[in-house]
Amino acid sequence: MRKEKTKLKKEKFETLKNVFFAVKIIKQCAPWYITARIVSMFGYWFFTGFIQEIWFLKSILQIIEDGRTFKEFAVVVIMFAFAGVLGKALHNGFDYIISTKVKIFYKNLNKKIFDKAVNVDMTCFENPDFFDKYKRATEVITDDHYDMFAYYFAVLFAGGITGVFIVAYVISIDPKILLILLLALPVVVIQAVKGKIEVKKDKEMTLHKRSKAYVKRIIYLKEYSKDMRTSSVFEVLHKRYKDAVENNRGVIKKYGYKIAALESMTGFFGQALPVAVAYAYATYRYAFKKNLALANFSVIMTAMSNLRDVVNDLGGAISTLKKEALYFGNLRDFLNYNSKVVSGTKKAEELETLEFKNVTFKYPGSEKETLKNLNVVFNKGETTAIVGQNGAGKTTFVKLLLRFYDPQEGVILYNGIDLREYDLQSLRERLATVFQDYKVFALSVAENVLCKEVVSDSEAVNVLAALKNSGAEGFVNRLPQKENTVLTREFDETGVGLSGGEQQKIAAARMFAKNYDLAILDEPSSALDPIAEYKMYESLIEATKEKTVIYISHRLSSAVLSDKIYVFGDGTVQESGTHDELMNKNGIYAEMFALQASNYKKEEGSVNEI
Repeated sequence: MRKEKTKLKKEKFETLKNVFFAVKIIKQCAPWYITARIVSMFGYWFFTGFIQEIWFLKSILQIIEDGRTFKEFAVVVIMFAFAGVLGKALHNGFDYIISTKVKIFYKNLNKKIFDKAVNVDMTCFENPDFFDKYKRATEVITDDHYDMFAYYFAVLFAGGITGVFIVAYVISIDPKILLILLLALPVVVIQAVKGKIEVKKDKEMTLHKRSKAYVKRIIYLKEYSKDMRTSSVFEVLHKRYKDAVENNRGVIKKYGYKIAALESMTGFFGQALPVAVAYAYATYRYAFKKNLALANFSVIMTAMSNLRDVVNDLGGAISTLKKEALYFGNLRDFLNYNSKVVSGTKKAEELETLEFKNVTFKYPGSEKETLKNLNVVFNKGETTAIVGQNGAGKTTFVKLLLRFYDPQEGVILYNGIDLREYDLQSLRERLATVFQDYKVFALSVAENVLCKEVVSDSEAVNVLAALKNSGAEGFVNRLPQKENTVLTREFDETGVGLSGGEQQKIAAARMFAKNYDLAILDEPSSALDPIAEYKMYESLIEATKEKTVIYISHRLSSAVLSDKIYVFGDGTVQESGTHDELMNKNGIYAEMFALQASNYKKEEGSVNEI
């Protein structure tokens, strides 16, 4: 019993925290948005529900019953006509403000979510729970939960104030009406229970919604189109989509009966029972006891009808706010996520040395260590090749160097200082990376190279130089608008598609457009044939003179041209030295090189035969 009470207290506390957070984040993203909602709702509720329909009605009937003059009647009519116009003006005027603030809120909250998403730890993208949290956080915008929260928050204020006035006015006529009003109180509890059930329902549907969204997203993406058309994978995906729909139907069915039953109870306690009792009581006093004036009889009848709507709306508002607050709770959890990779404060100076010292790392959820007691050193101006078979830990090495992850054991030293002490932005500005799984964006070639808008002549010159150094200059000059040509046709009919090798050269150009100390090329030629690969490395060696360069590849074209070679295997360094030294050792590297060289000769022979 005590545990249950503690749990309920904790839930109430969390709900309040979420409500305060929702108000705070809405105020941050769109100041005056909630205020505009409250004033607009107040203009509707108070001026219409109380001033016009109750106070005005009572005043008019009282004038008629007392046989007052037409002048007094006209004054009251004019006053209430003015009140009606004022209420309408407030409602419409602030509705206009709301429509402008919605766009501001949408833009600013999206920015907060996007900023957080691009800065969370890389581990998050391998965690299904993170994707569920991200999905629920974005639902605040995509499913208009922010608007629902602001609307019902305004209902709570405006309806509450109006309700107080109506109750006070009715009680001034007959205090016993208060007892009848108590019959509607169960509505608040019922709505709260209903809100909890709806949150459970929505939470259970999250994973299935993500499955549907995944299928809907990839079904039209170009990179999946070939596999869709040349295999039966579409049937598998379509089945997953149908399963998600069916699972969601099951969830809706599971909770639907309970929600429907609670809705019926709300109707009974919130509308049928109190209104019927109030009508019967007022009729009894007016028709049988004859101790209730016509004006008061009419006011009680109208007030109870209006109060019924107010109580129902207040019950619905409290229930909905609790439900919407949970969505904002998901957003709060997401925005308050604390990264495990924390930026230091030290500004990264020009690179002199980089050292991995006894570094051990394994991915979250994995039992096997990807890197084990790794020791490697890189000096300024050196060109180093890291080679090895797939799965040797080469790409993980890059992720640790860029601090996408931190090692569980050991330390990475930049100029003799722990990498974790450096400001992340200043550190990454010193590094230029060409990733194995490079991407081009639906932007112009120049924007793809610079990774920002080109706004000056010097930046345009920088783009051209980068394209030349990466070997992309030739094919870019043949494009319709050269470096201003948009890549892909997703948003531009005049856009162009590039081959894998061409895209890789655009990705490499990003490195040359950056003022860097250390270049890291992770399989930078995976889309090229062996001859084009060798030529690319020659160009890169020439363009990166006096720079520190790390080539990472399971192919050995880069190794021949490097000052030093590390051979990775099973998460550690198995051999190291120059190309000649390793060939003379006649070990793992020599065997790999001989095998690849024979494959290249076979490929050349096949070409000559053709």
